[in-house]
Order: sequence, then C-alpha cells, then structure tokens
Amino acid sequence: MSDELFVKRVFEIINEMKIPLIDERVYDDVKISAKNGIIHIRFEFREDENVIRGFLGLAEYFHTVIIKDENRFFIPHDNCLFILENA
Repeated sequence: MSDELFVKRVFEIINEMKIPLIDERVYDDVKISAKNGIIHIRFEFREDENVIRGFLGLAEYFHTVIIKDENRFFIPHDNCLFILENA
C-alpha cells in the first residue's frame, strides 16, 4: 500500500475510534527524540489493518494522543515510544 493510502486509512480509523490526533495542521514543528525513551516498539503495516487497530488501541488504552510526523505515527507513554509506519 502506498504511504498516501496508508496515512488516509490511519486517519479514517482514528476518526472512527475518536482518538486525539496531533499533526502538521495543529503544530508548527515537531521533534520526536526516540533516544530518550527506554522502550521503542515499532509496528509495521503490511496490508493487515489489525496492525493499525492494535496500535491505535494502545492510545485508547493509555488515554493519550497520536502524533503524526510525515508518514509515521507515534504514541508517547512514560518512557515508551510506540511507532507505526508503513512497511
């Protein structure tokens, strides 16, 4: 799946699940420093929508936001950084 279709599908599911999203429409600049996190968990989308839903379910579970930077999505939580990207 192309990055454009991937991002579009993630947006659709975010809206469906009503999870807060922070993206380039609302921020001026973002710098995500993955090196500060103790744990990095990477989700790679490979045509299985359950990967997207599982990733977004973490934001719902932790009551946090999704941050979009280019074609990647991040969930910050304590010392963990969850990352979703297209394979």
